[in-house]
Amino acid sequence: MKQALLSICAAALGLAIAGQASAAGTLETVKARGKLICGVSLTVPGFAAPDDKGRMQGFDVDICRSIAAAVFGDGEKVDFVPTNINTRFQALQSGEIDVLSRQTTHTFSRDASLGLDFGPTVFYDGQGLMVPKSLGVTSAKELTEAAICTLPGTTTAQNISDFFAAIKGKFELVVFESPDENRAAFYSGRCEAITSDRSDLASIRAVANNPDDYIVLPETISKEPLAPAFRQNDSNWGDIVSWSVWLLMAAEEKGITQANVDEKLKSEDPDVQRMLGATEELGKMLGLDDKWGYNIIKSVGNYGEIFERNVGEGTKLGLTRGPNALWNAGGLIYSPPIR
Repeated sequence: MKQALLSICAAALGLAIAGQASAAGTLETVKARGKLICGVSLTVPGFAAPDDKGRMQGFDVDICRSIAAAVFGDGEKVDFVPTNINTRFQALQSGEIDVLSRQTTHTFSRDASLGLDFGPTVFYDGQGLMVPKSLGVTSAKELTEAAICTLPGTTTAQNISDFFAAIKGKFELVVFESPDENRAAFYSGRCEAITSDRSDLASIRAVANNPDDYIVLPETISKEPLAPAFRQNDSNWGDIVSWSVWLLMAAEEKGITQANVDEKLKSEDPDVQRMLGATEELGKMLGLDDKWGYNIIKSVGNYGEIFERNVGEGTKLGLTRGPNALWNAGGLIYSPPIR
């Protein structure tokens, strides 16, 4: 009872601190500090991991840099705080980080109960299962009685339970506290399968000693819309996070890239002129420089560029665009009008 009471008090204190930070205004806090603080994964190649020079790289990292570029005109003015699955939301609630960009699924309960809000979906994902090819399995439905590795504090346990309940199958869920332990257990044969978002499975496969020894099964057993999160009750900061993401999408639709953004400043397209700050004063509505959109693209490129260089078909993850293609190319990526 005493421990439970302490936990409740700690959670309440975290929300209170978050409320104070929101009242002060996250944008003002970030500007005064001179840098953005962004929560990311510990080490997930393709999404957040240091390169051989120690510089953070990845899809989620570039979302952070986009927000920093919008605020400061410089995508490098950001510190990356590694967060684990169990502490990521507390780090945001407490004000330790300004935004969470960490392969995080937007769900009803997280949105409604944690004192957080979510920005636009940046990656449409779904949970899958991966097995060694040597197991001879071609469908998740063949995994009844299997031991399946996963991590705690995610949506995966409920999803896999629902899946096996629907097919009236049994399984053993083996939970590990860290991604490294989880991967090692799967590689060593402790589990017949491993389950996570399909993008995460691609990352796990990519860092295996022999990636071709593993196969991701065809079933997608859940919807996992991944989105950046921020504290509630700060609508201006929420707008900055959201429109920074939407700008990336709109830029791809308009063919604006990191390489041609200076040339596009001369475009006669009214939408492009507004996006890049050549006309009107949209940035002032967010408390930003009017060149905020230009600064984002100059720093990181557009959505398609971010996708392809971090997780696309030319990378070790080898992911196709699928639902993460633009709306006019058969996907779900869609920005509201920037006007």
